[in-house]
Amino acid sequence: MKPANGHANGVAASQQNHAERAVALEALDASQTPRFTTDEVKRLVRELEVPFDSEVIDWRVTNTTKNGGHRGQVIPYANQRAYADRLNSLVTPAGWTRKYVIHTSANFERSKDQKTVAKVLVACELTIFGLGSHSATGEEWADDENACTSAEAQAFKRACGCFGLGRYLYDFIGVWVDLDDRKRPKKLPNLPGWATPAGWRKGARPPGNINPRSASEVRAGEDPGKADRAVEAAQSGPCLVQQIESMAELLGRPLYRGVLKSVARVWNPGLIEDLVVQQRVLEQMQAAERGLNRLHSALEGVEAETLAGILRDVKVVSLNRVDNLETLKQIVLALEALPPRS
Repeated sequence: MKPANGHANGVAASQQNHAERAVALEALDASQTPRFTTDEVKRLVRELEVPFDSEVIDWRVTNTTKNGGHRGQVIPYANQRAYADRLNSLVTPAGWTRKYVIHTSANFERSKDQKTVAKVLVACELTIFGLGSHSATGEEWADDENACTSAEAQAFKRACGCFGLGRYLYDFIGVWVDLDDRKRPKKLPNLPGWATPAGWRKGARPPGNINPRSASEVRAGEDPGKADRAVEAAQSGPCLVQQIESMAELLGRPLYRGVLKSVARVWNPGLIEDLVVQQRVLEQMQAAERGLNRLHSALEGVEAETLAGILRDVKVVSLNRVDNLETLKQIVLALEALPPRS
């Protein structure tokens, strides 16, 4: 007959075995997690910053002209497979991981059709063992059947950018090319030398780069004992706050600060803690950038007196004083409504 306390002893033994296995697994995980020296961190970050091979680069049309869309502005991008392949080649598939959290935002008014639609927001936390973790968000309109997939890819690529991977793509300014009847580029532009692995390794960098130092150079003097957090020291990658800050030069001080103040009630994007508000600010700034592109196209051939009259109507002294999207929209629409110029 089984002893009366046999079941209890069996439970105790089972709990002990589970505890021992947990300790063993924890020790195994710790032994397999790479710990990098400062020099190894710098080398790895340098390799992460190298541009992708041209074979994996595609081009996206972001803007078209008003005259039937025969000209379009294109920018390069890489799909998330290229990002994952780079991570796999540098740290192996066991050297990194990612996890996603999906949210649904409040409704936004979509500018292209004035419909009120919710957004799918995805947060991606990317961890490179031995370097640390970074999070970023992606978004897509909820009525898109691929909304979740698109938002996940965007979030993942933005998180990679916080480590330097793919960050160089944010230094591109759109290139205008001829489009075919389906609004596809007839001929793709060539990548500049700084955007190729060979050119980058030779020291070529984007023209006018305000921070020419690489992330690894910024961290050169850090405490070697903090190697696993070294990437945290000087991030200028495309996380939400950094993306917002990068819009300052594109928009100009009045419009940049005007959007910040109207949407987030702050002057410094670093003070915005809510991810949804950060995303809304960025979205409004991107809308402002599109508005400025339309403005520049609409200004071609416009007489100074005509422009001055439009500015008087919206009560703005000069274009450099425009500090909100509504005024910018009024100016653009007024210019686009002018008779065709011969």
